[in-house]
Amino acid sequence: MRVYVPVTIRMLEQLQRDGELAAVGGTAFALTPALRESYAVGDDDELSYAAMAEAARASLRLLADEMDGEGVLARRAVLSADVDDARLRPDLDDAVVRLSRPVQLHEVASVHVDLADAEDAVLAAVKAVDDADLGDHDAEFVLGEVADRELAWYATQELPFLLELL
Repeated sequence: MRVYVPVTIRMLEQLQRDGELAAVGGTAFALTPALRESYAVGDDDELSYAAMAEAARASLRLLADEMDGEGVLARRAVLSADVDDARLRPDLDDAVVRLSRPVQLHEVASVHVDLADAEDAVLAAVKAVDDADLGDHDAEFVLGEVADRELAWYATQELPFLLELL
């Protein structure tokens, strides 16, 4: 199953260093039967994109936890990986799956990261994500600003170069 794991740049560095990465809480996102049922139309690519967008939003929460430290790059990041042991979690959300083990570097299909010009929008979204989840329409608008930005796609073998250039 293709899963989308929300991460941060620091987590990508850990993946590169250790060759594996445990998803926070074992949580990832995927094109699940529940996600498919929640959309009236859409092919697999469009629905997979929706799952990846959920992972990108979750990356904002991970960034919020890291913002207390110094040197944190305000960029959303998502790992796309192919794993065999993802369990469906429709009780949490339509696209949520649970991973029972760390994702291995060789399972990663691609890495998706915001470009530098998204940093201001990402910082604003990090501050607004909790309020948006609680129904604040202004905060949801702020999240929409960052959601409109496409994550750049990188092949797995480009990860060391990406991290070096950041």
